[in-house]
Amino acid sequence: MSAAVIRGAVAILLGLAAAGCSRTSAQRGYEYMPDMTASVPYDTFARNPVLKTGMTQRLPVPGTIPRGFLPIHYANTAEDAERAGRELSFPQPPTAAAVEQGKRSYETFCAVCHGPAGDGDGPLVPLIPNPPAYSSERVRPMPPGRLFHVITFGSGRMPAYASQIAAADRWPIVAYVQTLQLRHAESAQ
Repeated sequence: MSAAVIRGAVAILLGLAAAGCSRTSAQRGYEYMPDMTASVPYDTFARNPVLKTGMTQRLPVPGTIPRGFLPIHYANTAEDAERAGRELSFPQPPTAAAVEQGKRSYETFCAVCHGPAGDGDGPLVPLIPNPPAYSSERVRPMPPGRLFHVITFGSGRMPAYASQIAAADRWPIVAYVQTLQLRHAESAQ
């Protein structure tokens, strides 16, 4: 082919391309692959015929740890509660800000049963048996890890709070409970 024919073909193609890009045209161009532009979305909990399980939401890979979650390798047993008392301690030394945060969480979750000062005299006490006071012989010697285990798994009639309070937010509550225990010890002297 001659150079003149090639130049003429290129000019015709450029002219058609320019005409196709006109802003004044009321008619849209042709879509050759519409699935790439508007794919079919599936709702999270809807059935999905494309996947082998038939579920849109996939199960996580075994051993997956969610963000913000710290795995706890203890069970809800008395032996593991003792072991948690020996092995667990504060991830960081409690600061005044952490104790204040623990106080707010304590007032939200714990004070209804244990009372504002930890005496076991919360507003629910007429409806439930008295929980132990933090100054009692049973609770006072508990190390921080044991208190963390109790908040996590519950104890006796106390429910587990692991699903309501993140692990990082349980440690400030432990720090505040220990602050209440110190106040009891100082007032007893």
